[in-house]
Amino acid sequence: MKPAKHDPQGEKDREEGGEAGGGDPGRFLNRELQWLAFNRRVLEEAQRESHPLLERVKFEAIFASNLAEFFLIRFSGVHRQILRGVAVPSPDGRTPAEQIRLLREAILPDLAEHRRIWKEDLIPLLRDEGISVEPFEELREEEKQYLGDYFDREIFPVLTPQAVDPGRPFPHISSGSLNLLVALKDEKGNERHARVKLPRAFPRFVPVPDVDGGGGPRIERFVWLEDVVAASLATLFPGYTVDQAYPFQLLRDADVEIQEDEAPDLLATVAEGVEQRYFGMPVAILVHQSTPERVVRFLADHLELRPYQIFPVDGRVCMGDLMELYALDRRDLKDVPFTPALPGDLAKGESFAEVLRWRDQLLFHPYDSFSPVVDFLTWAARDPQVLAIKMTLYRVGHNSPVVEALMDARHHGKQVAAMVELKARFDEKNNIVWARALERVGVHVVYGLVGLKVHAKMCLVVRREAGGIRKYVHLGTGNYNPSTASVYSDMGLFTADEDIGEDVASLFNVITGYARQKDYRKLLVAPGALRGEMRRRIDREVERHRRHGDGYLAFKMNALVDPECIDALYRASQAGVPIDLQVRGTCCLRPGVPGLSETITVTSIVGRFLEHVRMYYFRAGGGEDEELFLGSADLMERNLDRRVEVLFPIQDPVLRRVLCDEVLQVHLKDTARARLLQPDGSYVPRHPREGEPGVHAQRRMVENRGIWHIPAPGDGI
Repeated sequence: MKPAKHDPQGEKDREEGGEAGGGDPGRFLNRELQWLAFNRRVLEEAQRESHPLLERVKFEAIFASNLAEFFLIRFSGVHRQILRGVAVPSPDGRTPAEQIRLLREAILPDLAEHRRIWKEDLIPLLRDEGISVEPFEELREEEKQYLGDYFDREIFPVLTPQAVDPGRPFPHISSGSLNLLVALKDEKGNERHARVKLPRAFPRFVPVPDVDGGGGPRIERFVWLEDVVAASLATLFPGYTVDQAYPFQLLRDADVEIQEDEAPDLLATVAEGVEQRYFGMPVAILVHQSTPERVVRFLADHLELRPYQIFPVDGRVCMGDLMELYALDRRDLKDVPFTPALPGDLAKGESFAEVLRWRDQLLFHPYDSFSPVVDFLTWAARDPQVLAIKMTLYRVGHNSPVVEALMDARHHGKQVAAMVELKARFDEKNNIVWARALERVGVHVVYGLVGLKVHAKMCLVVRREAGGIRKYVHLGTGNYNPSTASVYSDMGLFTADEDIGEDVASLFNVITGYARQKDYRKLLVAPGALRGEMRRRIDREVERHRRHGDGYLAFKMNALVDPECIDALYRASQAGVPIDLQVRGTCCLRPGVPGLSETITVTSIVGRFLEHVRMYYFRAGGGEDEELFLGSADLMERNLDRRVEVLFPIQDPVLRRVLCDEVLQVHLKDTARARLLQPDGSYVPRHPREGEPGVHAQRRMVENRGIWHIPAPGDGI
């Protein structure tokens, strides 16, 4: 595996525009529009009355946060192409100018619906449940006085009003911040402008106390922070008349370019690049739709924004802050919690060496506990026969027990190597902190490969035993992060298989040293062989179907974008192979097109948990020849060409059958949260066939967690 010379601009152009793969662009759906379609499905969950109320608020917040990230990365990429005069069309044949127009046309109604749901549906329901978000002007005078005192005491000392005039240029507006543009009049009636940034140190929803201690049911009352500040602006501008304050949110390009080839110290370079993110090119601005045109023009002129970058909304900006309401201690308004299962084999108290020599173990988070992953590292850290631990870390979160276990291993004299991916977008700062902490205790830390991100999820434990050195491995589809493991659906495999152990050891040598290897015993590895191996297996299924008529493919992933993989699936469909795809997010394949993809069905599940597991099933006639791979890789060009990824086989035939029948097929048949992709790129609800019971996959996983922890063959099955 040898990465090509890193070309940041070429990479951006490939990601944001070209690589159509030749042929008819009508074969593909637009990647950016399909991402927006995914976020629209998130928004639909905020409307779903079967969700507890605060879960609906959570989906409102997730929609807003997702859209902000879309502006930071995807919208900014298309905008950057326009500024640079790039004319390369996207794989679906659209120029950057055509894409930006279509994106705006899709985003504006989504923003309108998002605000409508909040104002018309959720605010009244919250009030009925004792949570009231109130207009400041409707408060009683004594309540306004209390909040005015709060402003004077707490907020006023922190604020820094910034005037805009010939002597004081328009200030820098940090990306994502909540701001007020204040229109003022001086004593001569001349209009002046100033910017006030609302600090994140204060809650967006400011509690309103029950100042008179009145009776009745308890109500938690809140007002918006910007309203509290706006009501006291005269304190900030004595001698001026405050005319009006206009909230706005600016979003900047966050796709940091790192010239890795020229970086003598990648850690320092990434740290510097992260700081540059706050100063990136302005990409979009959100303003209230009642903001006067002259004020919008004032902002646009100073920020050098084009008309398509201005997004008026009927309501508040920075709506990701709704997560503050979700954090309220109202368990009656949230999903009923459950206790994740603990596999019986791992709960016996035996060492991992004993358990894994007997059989492989599989975890399905969040239905299974994440604790065995931490226990695996703790065992390895303290077992006197363990010599070394090697691990990849992509997004580990705060207060990570995984990192603490690696540090503990060093204290116990183990050789520990950690591949900390500094370029994990939006986690760079956190990963830099952990990388430095690991280095301080003597862990061998590798920051990454030039031109590649290491996205594979691997942990290798090397142990000296009576028969010689033995390798124990954990491979996963998700990050080593207990927080996300409680809300993301991911799988992890523990195994002592010799071939897989050798493959993982070889791949770590590629990552940490100078080694070139394309062929592996059992793992499918990117960049290099993964795309070709996927295509070879798809083509094998075609041949099988032509000979026997029993071909079948079933894939579950986060995104399907790669043109070569899509074309391979089209060829399989044209040969009559039934294909079931479940793609949570972006899918650029058009299903159900006569003569092209009529045997392909594509569904997407958006629900309580974020569907994150990747499963690739090839029936190959069934029996010993069928294959099921799990892993970290989606079928996207970035994953297949510009990331280190791993797919690993489920070799135990009984475990493989249970995963296919009780997990994969159950999700594919979901009718409660699944939407069905149409040939035009739209999604419709998926309903059960007449006479058939509905299937709620995530609920079934909760109710039947632990079903894949079955006895080994010969133990009573």
